Amino acid sequence: MEALEIKFVEFRKELYESLDKRADATMDLIDAISGNQSASSPVQLSLSSLFRRQYASLHDAVDNFYVSKTAKHDRTEQQQKFMRVTSSLIPEPDSRNFYLFGADATSQPRQFAKTLSDRGFVYRPNPIKGDKPITIGHSYSALVGMPEKNGEPEPPWVVPVSVLRIPTDEKATDVAASQIDALLNDAQLPFSKSQNVVVGDTAYSAVTFLNQVTKHGNLVAVVRVRGDRTFFRQPIENDGPKRRGHPKWFGTKSGLGDSETYKTPDETVSVTFTTRRGRECAVNITAWRDMLMRGKKNIPMHKYPFTVLRITVEDRDGNPVCRKLMWLIIFGDHRDEITVEDAYSAYRQRFDLEHFFRFGKTKLLIDSYQTSETEHEENWWEIVGLAYAQLYAASGIAEKSCHPWERYLPYFKRDNEISTPPTVQKDIPHFKRDTGITTPSTVQRDMLRIISEFGTPAKAPKPRGKSPGRLKGECPGKRERFPVIKKSDLSQKKAAQGP
Repeated sequence: MEALEIKFVEFRKELYESLDKRADATMDLIDAISGNQSASSPVQLSLSSLFRRQYASLHDAVDNFYVSKTAKHDRTEQQQKFMRVTSSLIPEPDSRNFYLFGADATSQPRQFAKTLSDRGFVYRPNPIKGDKPITIGHSYSALVGMPEKNGEPEPPWVVPVSVLRIPTDEKATDVAASQIDALLNDAQLPFSKSQNVVVGDTAYSAVTFLNQVTKHGNLVAVVRVRGDRTFFRQPIENDGPKRRGHPKWFGTKSGLGDSETYKTPDETVSVTFTTRRGRECAVNITAWRDMLMRGKKNIPMHKYPFTVLRITVEDRDGNPVCRKLMWLIIFGDHRDEITVEDAYSAYRQRFDLEHFFRFGKTKLLIDSYQTSETEHEENWWEIVGLAYAQLYAASGIAEKSCHPWERYLPYFKRDNEISTPPTVQKDIPHFKRDTGITTPSTVQRDMLRIISEFGTPAKAPKPRGKSPGRLKGECPGKRERFPVIKKSDLSQKKAAQGP
């Protein structure tokens, strides 16, 4: 076998050995999810040829994916075990000198599940004007590794490292910080001794999250900030006698929305790139170093300077491509070791996380498991994350395939021109097959062949007879109804705390 095939087989073996309860049924479920082509609900996955058991075993695998050993036992040990398995898929950086990770959150709508605990108001995109982009349900935080790209347009692959539910009494940034701590504090992983970069949107520019970044000397955060933020320059030291009173922490203001407050930039870089449609654009990056922001109580942000980047994109004629400016900050002890070009390209790769969420919800049914147990829902999200990691592990050995209506796409015409055959048989699902760079969708189409060829470490099912079922006259009673948790305003919290 080739190196990629050996790596895929070893990953499946390590994944199978990391499963505690119902390992055989869980492994079949992971295979069914990664090779799903027609199921529109989780229970329909039991009809897949990759799932060799009955539909009851599907729910049994989800229910027993995590079973607490003691009353005080939590999921941390098991999640750390899965993190080590999936992190082994992240390739070592080649042209850049750091590992790249991305953090983001997405919603799980469950507005009608009254018996589901810890539901709250969560964000959900809504393009309709006048309708609030919110729903009732849960939110999940995903920390993913982002493989290095060679500069050409490549599929938006990520490697799910950790997928955790965000409790209603915590913020997404706090959960993401705990995921980063678990990743970088693990001595068995190479990230504890290497340079790492994490990218995030504007929510991760909060001082509470950036303060967590300072705990790790080998971590740099590249996050986006709003255009109305106000930062400060370094204070000018006075050579005269020291005055009494509080020392001066901040210099003059520099409002991102007020161009008159800008000082002379420390660095200006212009790079060009070509979009997927062949459009040439110029990216102008302006950098100001050693900027400061205000902190909070017990968060002395005046001790941690950072670099501010202003990005504008123009076409060949010099016309702006985007109406709004993009503002990024590079935060961390080793921020000067990250070039402004690498910081911008790293943040652009953050959008692969959006593709992961969309693919997970449309193809892997990550938000389709209906249950009244919060723990079972968390189990399902972790299982789907492992299924996506298996797709990435098979991306190097999958055969690139397309449907007849996709044969004219540039992605399938990259290697050679495709000639239209005189007839296309409807019973042949693929129009063209060849090995090469594959997308998550094309790998999913080929997973049935891959697993059939390489086999599975899971054991074949054995008939166990009929279950006795519920005893006659037994009545479990109605399930408890839980209210929707709404976070109170800051003023109400202060009033409850008292003077």
